[in-house]
Amino acid sequence: MNRLTTSWGEFELTRFPEDPRDTLRAWDAADEYLLRHLHETDQDLSGTVAVVGDRWGALTTVLAESAGGVVQITDSHLGRQATLANLARAGVPDDGAVSGAVRLLTTQDAPPERIDVLLVRVPKSLALLEDQLHRLAPAVHEGTVVVGTGMVKEIHTSTLTLFERILGPTRTSLAVKKARLIHTTPDPALRPGPNPWPYRYELPADAAGGVAGRTVTNHAGVFCADRLDIGTRFFLQHLPEDLGDARVVDLGCGNGVVGLAVALREPDAELVFTDESYQAVASAEETFRGNAEAGRKAEFLVGDGVAELLPESVDVVLNNPPFHSHQATTDRTARRMFSGARRILRPGGELWVVGNRHLGYHATLRRVFGNCELVASDPKFVVLRAVKRSRR
Repeated sequence: MNRLTTSWGEFELTRFPEDPRDTLRAWDAADEYLLRHLHETDQDLSGTVAVVGDRWGALTTVLAESAGGVVQITDSHLGRQATLANLARAGVPDDGAVSGAVRLLTTQDAPPERIDVLLVRVPKSLALLEDQLHRLAPAVHEGTVVVGTGMVKEIHTSTLTLFERILGPTRTSLAVKKARLIHTTPDPALRPGPNPWPYRYELPADAAGGVAGRTVTNHAGVFCADRLDIGTRFFLQHLPEDLGDARVVDLGCGNGVVGLAVALREPDAELVFTDESYQAVASAEETFRGNAEAGRKAEFLVGDGVAELLPESVDVVLNNPPFHSHQATTDRTARRMFSGARRILRPGGELWVVGNRHLGYHATLRRVFGNCELVASDPKFVVLRAVKRSRR
């Protein structure tokens, strides 16, 4: 846990899930720069303040007691849980009511009808930024104050072009501690055109797993939104077979292509799609509904890995774990996914993982499961299999 000092006071903030070994902070210089700017300009926060992409709730938590109404909009379940925990530590009641209200919305929820101050933490995904600006533009009026923030390496010409094309004239600030602000003046007469998201494409004819030619739906921000990524392509060639009526979890499902392949090939299998991204789970559900047989059922869960599933309730877990958390490269997410998978697997259940060779997942799986088998490999990727052999 770290302490953020601001003009509004000091705040104990953590990422989620809380881990004393995690040395990464719940905020960075971009968050500090934005908060300092709001205070130094004596920004009026009495109206509706929308905070978009607040990674771990630092901005929402600091502004909760000062603004008339704060609305956080996030794609991350983990970010949302971090926000709830940080608000609780700051003394915000469970119902979120402080000097008005704190409302936590997802990127799949309808945005506020009117926004007086729009604060945008620039996301890693330019597509997600485009989608969110399109969705929020109708709520922005001539008097809306729009301020974006990000580290210098996160803000590109294409970033500024989106603000200018969708909302209005845009300029940037000087860099401070490698962070920069984006200032946009809303233009009510601007007509940015239709929102291009979600995006749909047809899987290539040589895709394995029975998914060739199927149409995939990708909401903005989902990994590899315009094509089949090479890791998933390799995984589709080596998925487990003859699963019968097994309960199968597509963990970190993204757009759901892996789970869809199982559903098409294994008519009796019970499918669960789960991801911490609201955009991803929405994509997976639309991909499944558009391709599976009519009446075929599946579960779609937004959550913290597999925390929402009962221990020893699953036969097979399929996983293509991410190795980035925003701009940080880390295997922390993969380790948590592997441990969570072991918890929900029945004795004899299997975890199948695809990953880049250099990530060394075989060593992590041996520590978690006590075993690991190489199923397939090529110069870039490996497919690994670990079996839950005991209740240790």
